[in-house]
Amino acid sequence: MKKICYCLFLLASITLANNNIDLSNSDPQVGDVLIINKTNANGYKHIFFPNLNIISKRGGLANYNIVEGNHAIIKKVETNKIGDVYVHLVRKNGKKFFGCIKKVRANYTKSLESGELSILKT
Repeated sequence: MKKICYCLFLLASITLANNNIDLSNSDPQVGDVLIINKTNANGYKHIFFPNLNIISKRGGLANYNIVEGNHAIIKKVETNKIGDVYVHLVRKNGKKFFGCIKKVRANYTKSLESGELSILKT
């Protein structure tokens, strides 16, 4: 009876461990395509766009709705001492964000968790 209980416990723990693996936060690679999603709050928290007044001073269109749904390619991947993964993004079509910013930096793991970025499924 003890052997059956141990086997069931082992089988259940292996099954639960396999279900908890999250493949969406796998390591980013240069060339991966991400989608910039719509946010509920004012602005983006983990994608480091400049403030709207800075964008308007540079001659760009100061509205976060412009970047929603854009496809961005990872050009560079960095890891800091704490272990956070940062990526440098450029638009897939070669245009600039807001009409004035060529590349932006984002915290990869936190932006995926918050829903600001999502991985393009191909």
